[in-house]
Amino acid sequence: MPFNDEDLAEIDGAKTIRIETWRPGGPVHKTPIWVVVDDGDVFIRSWRGANARWFREARANPDVAIHLGKGGKRRLPATAAHASDPDSVRRASEALERKYAGDPATPSMVRHEILDTTLRLEHRPEPEAD
Repeated sequence: MPFNDEDLAEIDGAKTIRIETWRPGGPVHKTPIWVVVDDGDVFIRSWRGANARWFREARANPDVAIHLGKGGKRRLPATAAHASDPDSVRRASEALERKYAGDPATPSMVRHEILDTTLRLEHRPEPEAD
């Protein structure tokens, strides 16, 4: 399910978000990461490559959440899907270069060796309370 327009605008406007991941039976981790929006799709990527804890946990358990706003108070549940197809990788790279132009860390986000860590986030509604 896609994020709504309001959520997309807030995600797109955020310099960083916190991604919430965990491994089964383990603690919840919240890691600051960059995020981009391109044509309604939300992309994230691991600058540390596939060995980054949050990336490993998101691949093992794609039910994640993102935290937005001051102090990360707004929590949006999401599903992380591997997006290593050439079109997604290109779109994510171009969006990262646009959004973070001039940031000295930007080249590290578009290195060839980490392109396979591109993930697409989709909104996952919370289950209805009984």
